[in-house]
Amino acid sequence: MNISEGQIVMSRAGHDSGRLFIALKTENGFAYLADGKERKLDNPKKKNLKHIAKTNSVVSVPATDKQLRKLLGNFSRSI
Repeated sequence: MNISEGQIVMSRAGHDSGRLFIALKTENGFAYLADGKERKLDNPKKKNLKHIAKTNSVVSVPATDKQLRKLLGNFSRSI
């Protein structure tokens, strides 16, 4: 699975399944994800690529957690 920086993804497995995240980077079969609420930009969640689903949206990574929460909230309302 090819996930790029800024890709909006949905968790498919784990206690956070169904939640939206933004991919900050990928390496060695894992993606580092943030949602601005429970997983901040400075402490992203490391998640196996098999456990996330891509969306067709790629955005620039916001500078603050507040901007990230707003971006993901607007995206979830549009789907």
